[in-house]
Amino acid sequence: MPSVSPPHSAAIDPLGQHDGDGMTSVLRSIILALALTAASAAQASPPQYVIISFDGAKDNALWERSLKLGDETGARFTYFLSCVYFIPTEAKASYQAPGKSAGRSNVGFGDTAADVQVRLAHVWAAYQTGHEIASHACGHFDGKDWSQADWTAEFRTFGTVMSSAWTASSAAAPAGWDDFIRHGIKGFRVPYLSTSPGLAPALAEAGFDYDASGVSRGPQAPVRKRTMTEFALPMVPEGPSSRRIIAMDYNLFVRHSGGFERASQAEEFAERTYQAFKGAFEAELAGNRTPLQIGLHFQLMNGGAYWTALERFAREVCVKPDVACVSYADWLRANPHREVDTAEAGG
Repeated sequence: MPSVSPPHSAAIDPLGQHDGDGMTSVLRSIILALALTAASAAQASPPQYVIISFDGAKDNALWERSLKLGDETGARFTYFLSCVYFIPTEAKASYQAPGKSAGRSNVGFGDTAADVQVRLAHVWAAYQTGHEIASHACGHFDGKDWSQADWTAEFRTFGTVMSSAWTASSAAAPAGWDDFIRHGIKGFRVPYLSTSPGLAPALAEAGFDYDASGVSRGPQAPVRKRTMTEFALPMVPEGPSSRRIIAMDYNLFVRHSGGFERASQAEEFAERTYQAFKGAFEAELAGNRTPLQIGLHFQLMNGGAYWTALERFAREVCVKPDVACVSYADWLRANPHREVDTAEAGG
């Protein structure tokens, strides 16, 4: 049976215009232009950045666990080191924080020389595989009253301790270690997220590139102030009432259990945390794509609920093609012009 064409259809095209019809030709051009604009915009969209960091970085088992997570997902993390963890406990008197007696620390010391050697090896392995090593000062003291000179002294102590950590624990440093300590550590987060007026000038004097000590109501674009970039951990909706909380394990620990261990509720707390991280991520992915920052410690609070949530979250999102799970240093390298410059804006 011969095919039957609809009346006057010999020149119908997918957009519905006829040959010789000027108006439909214009419509076709408009639609094509809109399509090209949309495609161009899609190509120009930045990836959704996720910046995951760890404070303290003592427990060697958690070093192994975090590095494994990075290998599995392709994520690259920032480790904010407390330098006391690289001093064997027997040598603790060699450390003295501003205004404190020698041998004092709020978080202890590095245990045995053998423990320190294993920790140093993890630091070096992390650095060699693309993770970032940054500073969390040394003794984890609240520096809200510290002067610029106090912070400068603590930064110098950090450099001295880390430079000599291998020999102080009776081991040979790998080639390149000293250069790495002198020039490779450019990021900082203050203990307790507690700053003082003397911190910013001390950071600038010490040559840091960024300070990740801030807190913002939600994900916020990094802010450049002169030579320093400031990052802020966001407060994200969490729990049945969606009250905002800093996207950090310790804050969740205090909310969920008052800061007391409740390992029997680990599954519940892990689910709440995962949903909070996922909700904040999805809001940015569908919105402005502001970097989402998440902070953890090398401690298994509430039965490891927060590490469980982070691992689930990272395994789900870091492998997505339009997501980049990167360190703070990686973000700065990839986005040299994307910070909000308060000096240029009059801030």
